[in-house]
Amino acid sequence: MDLDLRKVRYFTAVAEQLHFGRAAESLHIAQPVLSRQVRALEKDLDATLLERDSHGVTLTPAGRQLLDDARQLLAAADATRRRVRRAARGPRRLVVGFRAGVVVTRALRVFGAAHPGVEVHARRVEWDDQERLILDGTVDLAYVRRPIDERGLTLVPLYTEERVAMLPAHHRLAGKQDLALADLAGERRLRYADPLPGDLPIRTVEEKFECVAGGAGITLVPTSVAEQYSRPDITYVPVRDAEPDQVFLAWAASRRAPLITDFARVARQV
Repeated sequence: MDLDLRKVRYFTAVAEQLHFGRAAESLHIAQPVLSRQVRALEKDLDATLLERDSHGVTLTPAGRQLLDDARQLLAAADATRRRVRRAARGPRRLVVGFRAGVVVTRALRVFGAAHPGVEVHARRVEWDDQERLILDGTVDLAYVRRPIDERGLTLVPLYTEERVAMLPAHHRLAGKQDLALADLAGERRLRYADPLPGDLPIRTVEEKFECVAGGAGITLVPTSVAEQYSRPDITYVPVRDAEPDQVFLAWAASRRAPLITDFARVARQV
């Protein structure tokens, strides 16, 4: 028997809230209807998903497994629905994601001039949601930086940038003409992903500014970030042996949209 996504969605609401009444209210259906649908799903799967008693609702091992799988299943179904609807409406809109520091203005203008009937929008993405926003159809394609989970994506390298140290204005190395990585040994580092012991994990470039200015640590950023963001309490110093930052254009490998191909061509040209 095929899995009924509506029943799965109903089960997920109960499993996340562990309360039939609140789940029914969030789904805008009657509680008895919700209960029947969940029992029908259990019958379909030949598995008990929820234990119900006077103390409330708990998940069985089978229920926990289904909840883990259901979240991915429902997200994939929603993404498929958005992509199909967009394809049915025709090529009237393109959303381009970009990371902090990446300037997309010229590419948008060149593309827009060649496609006057298409609405083109830019949306900021972060390191920890850049892949998700591409794969779920929120953005059609995006300028991304490493670290990148490449699964399900088509990646086109565009350019590299040198990286500079972001330091508080009063730092002992502020004012130097340039630095080597060895000069930064022992400094507490701010990192987006995979922080080492003693590093400070952060999410956005704005958090970098506040942490660096406050003396919590230092970090390396692409030169484009340094060019776009300036503050009197922060200074930038080139790091001559830092690994360059690579900017890619990325889109879902499953997408078959001529507009994406056209934009990618423009992005490589400009």
